[in-house]
Amino acid sequence: MEIKKTILVLNSIWVMIIIISFFGNYQQQVKEQERIGFEIGRSFFDQMIITRQWNANHGGVYVPVTEKTLPNPYLDVPMREIDVNDNLTLTKINPAFMTRQISEIDIAKKDIKFHITSLKPIRPQNKATKRETVFLEDFEKGVKEAGMFIKEGSTRSFFYMAPLTTEKSCLQCHAEQGYETGDIRGGISVTLPFVMEIPWLSLLLGHLLTGGGGLYGIMILGGKLSKAYEVIRIQATFDKLTGIPNRRRFSEQILTEFARSQRQNQPLSIIMCDIDNFKAYNDSYGHSNGDICLKKVGQGIKNSLKRSGGDFCARYGGEEFVVLLPDTALDGAMHVAETIRSNIEKMEIPHQKSLPEQVVTLSLGVGTSDWTASLTHEELLNYADKALYKAKDQGRNQVQSFSGSV
Repeated sequence: MEIKKTILVLNSIWVMIIIISFFGNYQQQVKEQERIGFEIGRSFFDQMIITRQWNANHGGVYVPVTEKTLPNPYLDVPMREIDVNDNLTLTKINPAFMTRQISEIDIAKKDIKFHITSLKPIRPQNKATKRETVFLEDFEKGVKEAGMFIKEGSTRSFFYMAPLTTEKSCLQCHAEQGYETGDIRGGISVTLPFVMEIPWLSLLLGHLLTGGGGLYGIMILGGKLSKAYEVIRIQATFDKLTGIPNRRRFSEQILTEFARSQRQNQPLSIIMCDIDNFKAYNDSYGHSNGDICLKKVGQGIKNSLKRSGGDFCARYGGEEFVVLLPDTALDGAMHVAETIRSNIEKMEIPHQKSLPEQVVTLSLGVGTSDWTASLTHEELLNYADKALYKAKDQGRNQVQSFSGSV
């Protein structure tokens, strides 16, 4: 039973380890994807910053006015437009306008999306979304960057955002808003299509196979351990020669039965059995035949007991055996003892020096506690032993009793 409990505990621990490992690995995959998302988003943001810095270093750049590139109405600077000739007019593109145009190219390609935004935008279209507003407020509190996975329809993307710091070149357009050099003026968000999926199915199957293999191994090992334990238990509690329980097992059993008898206030009887003239048997027939005789007597005593779930017999030592009879009063115990004595005699194991029968016989002593007197299990054993000596003294091959009642 203890081995089964141990195996059950080991199985439970193993299952918990597999579950923890699965979720741990899954979380690692999530974190790895998040790390990759941050690195890619940060890379694109840095490239955009470099591009904007190039534009700012040149004080803006001029490009031809077209239907798609009209003068920036939010750029209030001298020489915003330059008429080169009747067919060519140039307009100044500042970093913000350039960022927007790059974003429009990417949106048209359905690729990476950029959005320059601020809590106080000059251009209404640059107004921050709810998500961007939360991040912009965090930037003003010192957060350096932010990112998260988002899902728009069936598309899974990584949303990255980092702040824009006000530089001297920015004050040309933003000084009137109250910004000073070093202030967080806004930010640029980068939305990246992210098709890399977590291989949760293969991860799950791998852990299931590992878990199943581990459970199988535990069961195999547990089965072998259980068999080994059973062999050790039998060797420790059963007499190797006779095949019935030994004295150690009897000592455990009597404590159990004595305690139960005490709780239920039921009688308990013990029969002490001793082979008559066994030393003479060994001297006459040899120790090998003596061992055979002990085995036959032990099995004969065991076969004489009818209540397989209650009655108990053991080899007590040498040629001595003991029988434990729960819920059995003196009369019943005497009847069982007489049955044992008679059955052993009927086996007709030759013993020339056991007179007058010249067969192997038993002397038996019965001790009973009916709880009209308070006894310990040692005293009860002593009663049966006294009864056995009485049977020996009065001629052997008989049953005598010693009751614990007053």
